[in-house]
Amino acid sequence: MAKSDRLFRMLTALRMLPQPVTAARLAQELAVSDRTIYRDIDSLRAGGALIDGEAGVGYTLTEDPALPPQMFTRLEVEALVLGLAEVQLAGDVALARAAEMAMAKITATLPERVQRHAIHAVSQTYRFERRPPAPAHLALIREACWDERMVDITYLDTNQDRTKRRIWPLSVVFLDRSLMVLAYCTLRQGFRKFHVNRMSEVALSDAYFRPRRVPLLREFLIEMRANRPYRAPKPVSDDDKIT
Repeated sequence: MAKSDRLFRMLTALRMLPQPVTAARLAQELAVSDRTIYRDIDSLRAGGALIDGEAGVGYTLTEDPALPPQMFTRLEVEALVLGLAEVQLAGDVALARAAEMAMAKITATLPERVQRHAIHAVSQTYRFERRPPAPAHLALIREACWDERMVDITYLDTNQDRTKRRIWPLSVVFLDRSLMVLAYCTLRQGFRKFHVNRMSEVALSDAYFRPRRVPLLREFLIEMRANRPYRAPKPVSDDDKIT
């Protein structure tokens, strides 16, 4: 691993792990020796990072040169903590991890007084009745939305019938007890809502619907509000596909 990559990973570890972080814990996280950790701590300090602590005690990142300082009010910090905690409860593994890392980065950029507001926030979130764990293919669906890539699925509908579908995924919606995908369905030639947990055999296709996601999602939402059917869009031709 290049030294620059290792230093970046060390900063991330110092932001996220309970502080003070021992050299042994950092060495385990980065898969290097304790001696390498000591040298890298010196390099980070020389680069402007304020890291309190020493060998045998542990290290605390008090000022992070890699991130600009952020100014939030106490109420804004409360909202951030609550919102990101909700994502950690509701999202799939990748999204929950991203929320944890985002909170660590945000906290690292706050002045010390505001950091205490984030660490000891008044508002907390908890769910006695949690929705079923997000399936692994949720990450694939989310990727397909961003890439505007068609997805092939097998879907179990409310009548317990299984059908093969090709969908144009537009958005993932987190409801109280379920996850939904808003999509255009080529089988039904119209907009449909799909329960993520009723999907199986989910696979990215080699076809794209770029650059239609944003206007299609806008039309879907208009249809939902007006409760009227939407005219099927022109099928994507081979010329429209991106390889």
